[in-house]
Amino acid sequence: MTRAGDILNLARRLLAIGRVTGRRAEAGGVRFLALLLATLFLALGLGSLVAVHAVYAGKEERRTARTPIAPAGALEHAPDATMWLVGADWLEDERRFSVVYISPRRGDAPLPPGLDRWPAPGEAVLSPALRKAGAGEDIDHRYGRLAGVIGEDGLDEPSEWLAYVRPRDDLKPDRFIDVVTGFGPPAGRYAGLEPGSGRQDDKPEWMFQAAIVGMLVLPAVALLLVAARTGSHARDRRTALVAALGGRRLDRTLIAIGEAGPPAALGAVVSAVAIAAALLHDFHVPCTDYILSSSHLRPYGWAAVLAPLAALLAVLTVVAPADLAPRRGASGTRPHRTSRSTWLPRLAVLCPLAIILAVRGPDLFPSDSVARTLTSWAGIAATVLTLPAATGVITAKAGNLLARRGRAHGLPGTLIAGRRAGAHPGGTARLVTGVSIALIVLMQAIAWQGLFGSQATEARETLDRVGRGIVTVGARGDVAPTAMADFLARARDTEGVLLAPPGFTKNKYVTLYADCAALTALHLPCPAHEARVDALTADPRLRELMRWTLRTDSTLLIRRTDDRRLAELAAPADGGTILAVLRPDGRELSAPALKRLSYEVFPRGAAVRAPGERAHRRHPHRDQGRWSALLGILGIAVLTMTAGLSAMAEFLRQGRALAPLSVLTGGLRVFRTSAAWSVLAPLAVAGTVGTAVAAALAAPVTANGESYITGGLLLSTTGVVLVVSVLLWLWASHIAVRQARTWHPGGD
Repeated sequence: MTRAGDILNLARRLLAIGRVTGRRAEAGGVRFLALLLATLFLALGLGSLVAVHAVYAGKEERRTARTPIAPAGALEHAPDATMWLVGADWLEDERRFSVVYISPRRGDAPLPPGLDRWPAPGEAVLSPALRKAGAGEDIDHRYGRLAGVIGEDGLDEPSEWLAYVRPRDDLKPDRFIDVVTGFGPPAGRYAGLEPGSGRQDDKPEWMFQAAIVGMLVLPAVALLLVAARTGSHARDRRTALVAALGGRRLDRTLIAIGEAGPPAALGAVVSAVAIAAALLHDFHVPCTDYILSSSHLRPYGWAAVLAPLAALLAVLTVVAPADLAPRRGASGTRPHRTSRSTWLPRLAVLCPLAIILAVRGPDLFPSDSVARTLTSWAGIAATVLTLPAATGVITAKAGNLLARRGRAHGLPGTLIAGRRAGAHPGGTARLVTGVSIALIVLMQAIAWQGLFGSQATEARETLDRVGRGIVTVGARGDVAPTAMADFLARARDTEGVLLAPPGFTKNKYVTLYADCAALTALHLPCPAHEARVDALTADPRLRELMRWTLRTDSTLLIRRTDDRRLAELAAPADGGTILAVLRPDGRELSAPALKRLSYEVFPRGAAVRAPGERAHRRHPHRDQGRWSALLGILGIAVLTMTAGLSAMAEFLRQGRALAPLSVLTGGLRVFRTSAAWSVLAPLAVAGTVGTAVAAALAAPVTANGESYITGGLLLSTTGVVLVVSVLLWLWASHIAVRQARTWHPGGD
């Protein structure tokens, strides 16, 4: 027992020595914060990986539970069945969501999960998120009377938009409507009839996991490596002293753990609190409009709770070996040779050429050429290699100019700061490498996100040009001509037109049916019977409608008709015609009002779309781009902090050497100026120049001249870098000034 007690007592003393030396070190506060943040970000990154898997698994489980089951035999053997039809709808400027039409066939028909009773004919049940998002469009009354909300077990996630609608006239079996005998078990499921569009819209899980690893976990690892060697000069001397006094490897490990343990433990505790909160309550992820469901996370709570512990162990595992043995240069009296890198200016000269190659080089090749893409990638790779060197050289040149100005005007602080900045371009280049690369990767990722949604971007441009001055009305299923005529009559202040594709009337032209009022509104003649015109002379609304629905804007055959004949031609669901309504005065139509009217007149309502709106709804890249921006900005913030803390530690390492300058210069301004050029200037240049270069490199992969790289994104990335660098500069200045004030002649 005595032997064990002595060992424990020695261990406590060694841990205490580590804690005390950590607090009293020159960069002790910097390392404390670096280790705390490294543990925090690493734990949150690992926890995010668990959360992504939990969400994907939870959503798939919910989707499986609500998947319809086909009848085992003939319909006569399935009296208790549900009639089932999956449709779609959308809110203005948002992507589509599922609208499922249901009605009991007879008997005790099964209900989909999330519904506790059958809605009455003409009633609808909506998800809470859909009700909230569609409040401005009166979504509660679009499909009929509101019968309630869908329960949590019927939604794949809390933010899902979904509607179950029971038509006024119950569904009847036909080739479009299916019979459902239950929900959930894998055997006998109906493939493709699941409600919701998540399986088509969601990216694969591995892509989301890779984004978190690249934009959050790896920057946290980089911060950890920097934190492990922050203030290493003094620790190397201490390690050498302990080793010379006979200290064992275990003794040195305990001292290192005593120094790194408190900040790492504090970071683990903070992350554990955040993870516990996400396990207990739904979490609204900023900038994404996404709700992280706590019910998805709870089955994986054990793995999420282990994330802070894993991060703590990882930090201690990295930090302890880093302090076990003195590094080269920790001892000895021979001065280190300082030389300026000769290759750095050469790389800096190549940087403008690399940018030109990436931005203008692809224009030398056809748009469908592989060489175009390879040229762009080669230019981007060259820019990644040369931009940090250019930043280091620019900072060094500015430092030389600053030194000359300080010498000319007798400003010792400016002179010293300029000399220090000009003497270490290589260090500056290494400092800003991570930030520069992160900015370029982020802009490329978001630009390619926009390229994948190029059709949606083109549709968005159409909506910007013509708006909803004309909309198509596609009744769901066959409707009676009288119902179609009733809809046209009740759509106040509108005129109806009908487009028929070539071959509909055994001619080779697109045929337009309308009365004189509609033709006049479209700048077309009103013939007694029919006339052939060039569609390019028509109203832009009609040209865009033809381009998006019939993929043509050429010759048009006009046939004058009345509303009765128009309703007869538009009534069949598979007639191939396209019914549209417009306002003669050119003003925009209210799509929500027309949708509500369609559900009042037609059994299953109608799809109401502006030209190009269907393509705009089918691409969720905009929402996914928000995740890329969020994760990218977080990664840039962590890398900026990593670079800034590294520069700050290096600056403070020389703080005691600069302390006597407060006597020689008669003030403390030299420390603030030196800190500005050691910490603030390199990161500010990297943030501003790096953002501009990254945006320029993304220009060739822009979709239709536009992308998701917005002014707000550029301001966010630049602002994050500048804010972090200013805060670290102020902190470095404060510590350096404090060291100078405590220095006295004869001190160490």
